[in-house]
Amino acid sequence: MFDISALDRVIKDTLAAMENGKSQIFEIAEATQAECNRIQQELQQVVEELKRTIEQVDDLEIKEKKARLHLMEVSRDFKRYREEDIKSAYETAQNLQLHLRDLRNQEKMLRFRRDQLEVNLRHMKTSLARVESTLAHLSTAINYLSTNLEQVSLKIGELQQLHDLGVSIIKAQEEERKRVAREIHDGPAQMMANIVMRAEFCLKLLEVEPGRLKEELNALRELVRQSLQDVRKIIFDLRPMVLDDLGLVAALKRYVADFKEQYGIAAEFSFFGQDRRLPVSTEVTLFRIVQECLNNVRKHSAARSVLIKMEILPDKVNLLIRDDGKGFVLEEIKNNNRPGGYGLINIRERAQLLNGSVQVNTAPGKGTAVYVTVPLQC
Repeated sequence: MFDISALDRVIKDTLAAMENGKSQIFEIAEATQAECNRIQQELQQVVEELKRTIEQVDDLEIKEKKARLHLMEVSRDFKRYREEDIKSAYETAQNLQLHLRDLRNQEKMLRFRRDQLEVNLRHMKTSLARVESTLAHLSTAINYLSTNLEQVSLKIGELQQLHDLGVSIIKAQEEERKRVAREIHDGPAQMMANIVMRAEFCLKLLEVEPGRLKEELNALRELVRQSLQDVRKIIFDLRPMVLDDLGLVAALKRYVADFKEQYGIAAEFSFFGQDRRLPVSTEVTLFRIVQECLNNVRKHSAARSVLIKMEILPDKVNLLIRDDGKGFVLEEIKNNNRPGGYGLINIRERAQLLNGSVQVNTAPGKGTAVYVTVPLQC
């Protein structure tokens, strides 16, 4: 039986990682806001300094103009002025020109710094808006995923108790499976794994390319919606009415025919023995085993044909599901503890609930055969 606690830890660790990512984005937002405030303050200081410099330049231009005019006057009428007066006028005009040139250079640098700070401030505000938008979207995604993943974790936790249940509660289990389908782990669970991977990818995007996060979150939302649709479809198919109305043989004939038509795999059903109604728990279990095996054929075997044989004897029911697919190494499946083990764990548990047995014969390139025997009360 797969490790429910490990799966629960994975879900909790994933949610914790997303919450940690949210905290990191929040810290980035705060740092960005602080940088915006710093640039704003520096920009204000530069603007004030630029204003004072412009006023100084304007004042010095007036003084420098007057000094040049005085120098021109002294130069034209140098006989009236002493040599010291001429030299002083020249030095005064030159010093004012040099000072004015320095102030103009300072004004030019301040203008450049002001423009640079304004550009930086606009960029920082744009980045802040993106970070805040990312934070809002991530919060929405976390809330959405937290609710769904926690519900899945709770439901899977409930399923862990099924291993110890007896035959007497199988009918009650079927009623519950109308709402929660154990087969969910072979279909939507894979999609949920993709959701976790997408969520981890979103966390990576937060660090390297936050601009793509919105697109990825939208894709993640569509993935969750698709998973929900698949879950609803599985739940809808959980309890075929023909099983209650006509019995196991008729239900399997119809199911195999639908399987053949839907997936294009040459599926054949053969029945031997006396067609009679079996206990509800037995019919449901055998139907589920066939359903599980055909799902494996469809998803994993790459088979072109599959044969289902069932024999009802007075004291037992024999069932064979054999395909011509690619097969696999059974021990590797067992040793690797793969989730679901191609559904074999599910099949064995179902049979064991009826004191039955399961034998699997397979090898790479040799197809797969599943033999199931379930005893009947005489």
